[in-house]
Amino acid sequence: MGKVKTKFRRPPLILPVCLVGANVKGKPNFEAIAWFNMVDYDPCLIGLSSEKSHYTNKGIKENKTFSVNIPTSKMASVTDYCGLHSGAEVDKSLVFDVFYGELYTAPMISEMPINVECKLIQTVESHHANFFIGEIVGVYIEEKYLVNDKPDLKSIDPLLYEDGLGNYWNLGKFLAKAFDIGCQFKPKRE
Repeated sequence: MGKVKTKFRRPPLILPVCLVGANVKGKPNFEAIAWFNMVDYDPCLIGLSSEKSHYTNKGIKENKTFSVNIPTSKMASVTDYCGLHSGAEVDKSLVFDVFYGELYTAPMISEMPINVECKLIQTVESHHANFFIGEIVGVYIEEKYLVNDKPDLKSIDPLLYEDGLGNYWNLGKFLAKAFDIGCQFKPKRE
């Protein structure tokens, strides 16, 4: 069976979901985003893509800070709510218990198992989106999600998004150790 060119404009990928936090006009606001990823490791940089029209962008640009908050799969409803409603119309500061780290302007969500505090270092403008690159200032993980000082992804059970198809998923089973399983592979053509 051969490959067929599909109607998809983007590959149907499974992506982690986050709520990006920023203070807008002095109030915490949160936007659901699945288009985020690590950009570099020294210093540790994270990038996220947000449509230019999104309300949260104003706060990121104003304060030069933002947070990345990782929800569990059980938080799909509240996460989706934050993606469906603009902070310009709904006060999302009332949705969560909010805390701040050393930057004081990157609101983080206490109920989320992982919070990443970032200072904005660069904004790249594309046709439809702002791509924000932030230097990670701190990573906060709720103690109950740590096993031997390492995050336990199974108990965190992060919310995942099937991009291109619009479905939410949860984390499946462990498959293999990265940077190890490939050592066992033997190409057929050598």
